[in-house]
Amino acid sequence: MASYILQRVLQMIPVMVLATIISFSIIFLLPGDPALLILGDQLASDRTVYEAKRAELGLDRPLPIQYLDWLGKTARGDLGTSTRDRQPVVQGLRERLPVTLQLAGLSLLLAIVIAIPAGVISALKPNSGWDIASSLIAFGGIAIPNFWFGILLIYFFAVYLKWLPPSGFVPFSEDPVQNLTRLLMPAFTLGLGLSAVLMRQTRSSLIEVLHQDYMTTARAKGLGQKAVVLGHALKNGLIPVVTVLGLQLGLVFGGSVITESIFSIPGIGRWAVDSITTRDFPVVQAVSLVMAVGVLLANLLADIAYAYIDPRIHYR
Repeated sequence: MASYILQRVLQMIPVMVLATIISFSIIFLLPGDPALLILGDQLASDRTVYEAKRAELGLDRPLPIQYLDWLGKTARGDLGTSTRDRQPVVQGLRERLPVTLQLAGLSLLLAIVIAIPAGVISALKPNSGWDIASSLIAFGGIAIPNFWFGILLIYFFAVYLKWLPPSGFVPFSEDPVQNLTRLLMPAFTLGLGLSAVLMRQTRSSLIEVLHQDYMTTARAKGLGQKAVVLGHALKNGLIPVVTVLGLQLGLVFGGSVITESIFSIPGIGRWAVDSITTRDFPVVQAVSLVMAVGVLLANLLADIAYAYIDPRIHYR
């Protein structure tokens, strides 16, 4: 297993290098001159001041030198300073990243708790009323955009029923109940699409496993349906689900950008949106890099879980 994990980590390095190049290139892909945006039209009209600011930002040097300089600072934990609020980007990440991780974790938990049992019941009772209803809900969950579903939840549960607050965030350390209450709708919004995909994958893979010959053998030995499903079918049926889960985690991080903006949650997703609109390049670069690293780590964890469930994987 250790050699398998090492192999997967080494395979991540080229992808990680590509992610740093893309994150660094954002400063040149977004419209606008960073020096001009920082100085404003009045100061930028002074050519000496303008050139001095470009030199301070390192924009007067060749691109490879700029990239290597940015990469070296990033490796030392220096992600620059926000051009909007003059705050070190690392400090902003420390304040906002735990909020996004909590939201993503709660979304993931809700998706798994809803999807796995629903998928198992649908597989055990194919073409039943439950199967048809859960399939329709899953298709709806895949088709409905996050922002629209979030607005529907706000209207129904916050405006109409007045059960939940419409937006805002309270740290868990200050008030755990208020924290979970305010994150419930955002987490459900973010987890809807993931739960729909997981439910459909659980159903299809479990149906396939239940028709394998060794399932027939297990039943012929006198094992009951519960023992066959829980002891033999579920573990093998969840192997493709783990793979899909790892791939879908990237969408959870991406979806947090819209969800945090709708519900006014101070995570890195909403920070990225605000920074894009104000051309705050260091923040956009840092958030892009953090999200890329998060997706890579999520896929690494999925690969390890995949090898744990199916030991044949790390022997190949």
